[in-house]
Amino acid sequence: MSGMSTQIAPQDVTRPVAHPFSWWRKHWRLLAISSLVIALYGDVVVAWMGAWWSNETYSHGFLAAAIAFYVAWRQRTATLALPASPSAKGLILTSASMLMFIVGKLGAEFFTTRMSLILLACGLTWTFWGFQRLRRLAFPLLLLASVVPLPVILFNKLAAPLQLLASGIGTQVAQAFGASIFRDGNVIQLPNTTLGVAEACSGLRSLASLTVGALLLGYVEQLRTLTRVLVLLLAIPIAILFNVLRVAGTALLAEQHPDLAMGFYHSLTGWLVFVGGFGTLYASAKLLRLILDRKRRLPA
Repeated sequence: MSGMSTQIAPQDVTRPVAHPFSWWRKHWRLLAISSLVIALYGDVVVAWMGAWWSNETYSHGFLAAAIAFYVAWRQRTATLALPASPSAKGLILTSASMLMFIVGKLGAEFFTTRMSLILLACGLTWTFWGFQRLRRLAFPLLLLASVVPLPVILFNKLAAPLQLLASGIGTQVAQAFGASIFRDGNVIQLPNTTLGVAEACSGLRSLASLTVGALLLGYVEQLRTLTRVLVLLLAIPIAILFNVLRVAGTALLAEQHPDLAMGFYHSLTGWLVFVGGFGTLYASAKLLRLILDRKRRLPA
């Protein structure tokens, strides 16, 4: 027994060799759809970003888009953990988005083509991933939709009455503080200068920024759906209120120091309007959450 030795013959272990085209075979649908979307919407996205760059009303679009993609990437694990349930119902949204794209291209309407991209993303997600994953990605998609510039015709129709409202109430507030001014349309006449409430001062710029702020508040604070809707609606009167205060303050300052009411002061008040409006919106969200949660806890 002592002279015996045991030898184990080496086993022939053959490892499966990955096919060089296995990855492409697995993801060819994704690559094909992505290539088609890029070919169709490449110029749309470039023009969309150009609008953010040239239009100060939507200059926050770059930040909103970055936040949207960051949120989608951060919650990718939770999104992919949901069971994929492809549904043919998503083809309804996909078909509607393609119809919007064709109409927008034929009519040279940028708003329609840009919104069709958002709708296409919703349709494809629903078709290949299911409605649960689409709900998970609802906030990033909604955030992107909020920075699609409005059509020029609609923007002008909204800006004109807001200009008259801001100049009218702003004049009354300034007169209440003793200013010797009067209003002619959207032009405020002072003893030594004239102020014109332009489209940029209509409040739409503040409203566009506060809309994104309201969406972010609802997401960060994890508010209920009803509270999120109410906060989003409150952004409208808050933007109008602070814009009126801006017009009134500019008129009061221009009566005493016309030079100080322009230039740096005008830019500074633009930032102050947003900061004050967002602070008011944040306080309103906290108050609404407290009230609605208390009602929810009360026994029936």
